Amino acid sequence: MEPRSRSFYVLAGFFTLFLLFLYGPTVTIAILSFQGPQGGLTFPMNGVSLHWFYDLFQEQAVGDIWGSFRRSFALGLMVMVTTVVVSVMGGLAFRTRFPGSTLLFYLIITALVIPSILVSLGVGLLFSQSGLEVHWATSGFGAQLTWTLPFGLLIMFAVFNRFDRSYEEAARDLGATPWQVLRHVVIPIIGPSLIGVALFGFTLSYDEFARTLLTAGSYNTLPLEIFGMTTNVTTPVLYALGTLTTLFSFVMIGGFLLLFWLSGRKKARLGSDAGKGEV
Repeated sequence: MEPRSRSFYVLAGFFTLFLLFLYGPTVTIAILSFQGPQGGLTFPMNGVSLHWFYDLFQEQAVGDIWGSFRRSFALGLMVMVTTVVVSVMGGLAFRTRFPGSTLLFYLIITALVIPSILVSLGVGLLFSQSGLEVHWATSGFGAQLTWTLPFGLLIMFAVFNRFDRSYEEAARDLGATPWQVLRHVVIPIIGPSLIGVALFGFTLSYDEFARTLLTAGSYNTLPLEIFGMTTNVTTPVLYALGTLTTLFSFVMIGGFLLLFWLSGRKKARLGSDAGKGEV
């Protein structure tokens, strides 16, 4: 085995520092969440226990943790489904050039560079001035879509840009209707990408703060609730909440990766069966 070059160790050290910078705060919060009953918000730790995790599930004097979690989860699912459906429809529409398609594309991209707080302010004002209720399920939902849809559409544009249309032509030659072509040919092929768009949509919505700040109305989502609690809660219960939230995020990512793996296996099995049929 050839010896490693000096540049390898330099880059490995830089990458290690990057990982520490990226995950160090999360690990620190996780450690401090296991403080004893008399523990504080900083080191050194005062005992080790699960006290603050138990306390998290008790009624809190400040905040509505579990109500805000349910709202964030429901909003994330709403944004995820809408992002997937609209992204697929947009990707299919942009396969053919139409008048104004270039302008529409740049308008979609513009939503990514406008400061999030301005989007939140604009959507909130639009609803309030129109006499509509500012609510997390309406104005908050719309504001978050301005963040998730551009990502979903860009992914679908890339997917359909390299999509082989011969599969669709073969299905149509065999008598398939447009809906059957979409359901049995297009969707299975782009399935892994749809899982990626769904993951993007849910995670971007679940932890979005700025675009929800002025559009959530009277009921906070989880990021807003945590922000509000930082000015009132002075115990490690906030760290326990952060630890559980991080674990929940990893569970969701793991679930999507499992779906991605199962989708890949199913696609490979269908390809193998098709190959055997040809033989």
